[in-house]
Amino acid sequence: MPMALREQLMALAEPLLGQLGYELVELEYAPGRTRSLVRVFIDKPGGVTVDDCERVSHELSALLDVEDPVPTAYTLEVSSPGLDRVLRTPEHFRRFLGDRIRLELKEAREGRRRYTGRLESLDEQGVELEVDGAIVRVPFGQIGRARLAPLWPGAEERDR
Repeated sequence: MPMALREQLMALAEPLLGQLGYELVELEYAPGRTRSLVRVFIDKPGGVTVDDCERVSHELSALLDVEDPVPTAYTLEVSSPGLDRVLRTPEHFRRFLGDRIRLELKEAREGRRRYTGRLESLDEQGVELEVDGAIVRVPFGQIGRARLAPLWPGAEERDR
């Protein structure tokens, strides 16, 4: 049920955000017995400000009050995607070609489930990463999660 409700929330939020000039990067739904959490990550050219988050929160809250899709009381959080933003759509991957990303597969491949490397290319079927000097091809259907993986001091050691 949470996944179906998440998809319903995304279907409600995405057109509204588009009209307001924002992109829906990701939506997380965490059900609770008495209170649930709806967390929305937005972006726009030039970045997101606190005022943007406030505007979206107000507009989205009004829409959710009318549509009433969440069966319990809920908290709505709106924020920017951050430096380690989620990559959810082919357009997200296209925008960050050449950047360092971290992929987690839905199921392990040859005993490995996580890959961190440079996003080299993509097509309709999936992406190619350069990982430790080798090209790794991952179809979109096998990707469980994907995020940007900016280099932090010491990040190289943690990735291995």
